[in-house]
Amino acid sequence: MKTGPKYKIARRLGAPIFEKTQTAKYTLSLSRKEKTGRRGRPKSEYGAALIEKQKARFTYGLTERQFRVYVDKALSKASTALLIASPVQKLFTLLETRLDNTLYRAGLAKTRAAARQIAGHGHALVNGRRVTIPSIHLKTGDTVSLRAGSADSPLFTDAGERMKTLTVPAWLTVDPENATAGSVFKIEVAGEPVYAPAEHLFDLGVAIEFYNR
Repeated sequence: MKTGPKYKIARRLGAPIFEKTQTAKYTLSLSRKEKTGRRGRPKSEYGAALIEKQKARFTYGLTERQFRVYVDKALSKASTALLIASPVQKLFTLLETRLDNTLYRAGLAKTRAAARQIAGHGHALVNGRRVTIPSIHLKTGDTVSLRAGSADSPLFTDAGERMKTLTVPAWLTVDPENATAGSVFKIEVAGEPVYAPAEHLFDLGVAIEFYNR
């Protein structure tokens, strides 16, 4: 199997955190590693927390500095908009409601990296206004659509079919029947994402503890 940097990172962390590693070939490679017993020495509590933090950080494609900023916001009592939530839920909301992640979750992009490019190049409109910042946070009631001049771009050729087969998170609403090439794709933020540890490859609670040492 061709092993590039993303495969190496995923194997080191023991989880298919990148879209390109979410394949049967990667799963087989990881299972072979486990069967041969090449797991390395047992992780310390610090090492285990570091791995969970790295899983979350790489999943969303963030730098260490960016991820730390989100953790600090989640822990801040001054975060009035998310005051009633736990730090873990606040952190999850901050990560999930980024514009680039929203585009990915809705199916407009195959990967978060592609979604970041789409947002950065100004293909997306938020509440009808063109934006070029992938890290913009969305809130309930916000709508995301494609700029009229971008709808026919090769970037979105298969987006309609992908959106019809994708299981979209409950906090987003899309209209897959009208998601066809040349149309104006529309996504609505119907609520806030809810963190369910069992549904993810990382534990945000442990990741936050990494910074509380």
